[in-house]
Amino acid sequence: MRVPVKLGLFGAGLAALFAASFATAAVVVPVQAGGASPPSTAEQVVDNSVVQKTAAVTGLSMEQDGFVLKVVTSPGTTAQAGSLSLTIADSGGETVTDFQASHDKKLHLIVVRTDGTEFRHVHPTMDGRGVWSLPWEWKTAGTYRIYADIVPAATGQNITLTRLVQAGGEFTPAQPGPVSSADDVGGFEVALTGTLSASEQAMLKVTVTRDGKPVTTLEPYLGSYGHLVALREGDLAYLHVHPQGQEPRPGTVSGPDVEFMTEAPTPGRYLLYLDFQVEGKVHTAEFVLDASGAVAAQPEAPRESAGPTQSAEPGKSAEHSGH
Repeated sequence: MRVPVKLGLFGAGLAALFAASFATAAVVVPVQAGGASPPSTAEQVVDNSVVQKTAAVTGLSMEQDGFVLKVVTSPGTTAQAGSLSLTIADSGGETVTDFQASHDKKLHLIVVRTDGTEFRHVHPTMDGRGVWSLPWEWKTAGTYRIYADIVPAATGQNITLTRLVQAGGEFTPAQPGPVSSADDVGGFEVALTGTLSASEQAMLKVTVTRDGKPVTTLEPYLGSYGHLVALREGDLAYLHVHPQGQEPRPGTVSGPDVEFMTEAPTPGRYLLYLDFQVEGKVHTAEFVLDASGAVAAQPEAPRESAGPTQSAEPGKSAEHSGH
């Protein structure tokens, strides 16, 4: 089930949810690579009193902490095979080639059309000159936001850089869709429970079933049982998080529940994208939630099922290329 959303969303580009980094950057409180997590909230102090507290917002600029996402190249029109490529430069204009791995990859690339459709989470490879690339073809025309989720070795801190890319062709923006906390994808039913709050951290729980039966064979994908990216409607601010609990061991499986601690930076509507893997195939479920400024009602405490439940042959990892 696709979740249509209006063109030019209050989103510029899940965050990192789905983030870590996804959790990478923040509606949903991120867990940074290397265990170095910057505060997920910022406090304003006036007369020695805290008067404001808001979650961090990322993914709105092509520059952060002295690093710049250079021009992104891609096929100019739909149905044209080619490649998508990019480079990262430092404050002196030199191409950066040294990155730390975060959740098994040195670069997580999120691509989404500005109406919230055509979401992809992929992983380019870097050549000796520092150029990241992968084969690419646009399925539909429109304006797309590209997010490069990286950890430069020079700082060891996760950052998210973003740019807009145009895909030529006839373009019909998707119509706005309603709030939705359930999706059907790849034969799975995925339900999202809990509350997205802009005033405090709250738990969101994803439950995966198939034909009405709990799925307990969720496989580790990029170091966790699920990745949640959240994009704020209107500017596509990026928030990328990973589940609660320890990193799974290879060969273990989990389910049917995956839990994420979240906090929205502002009240409003958010588009959420969940990546999960079963039998070596990655699926992406999509949701639309409203974040309120009121105190969130907390769901039940995390269950043991969020951790490994049994051993299995590791599935063959497969990139998700949209649906």
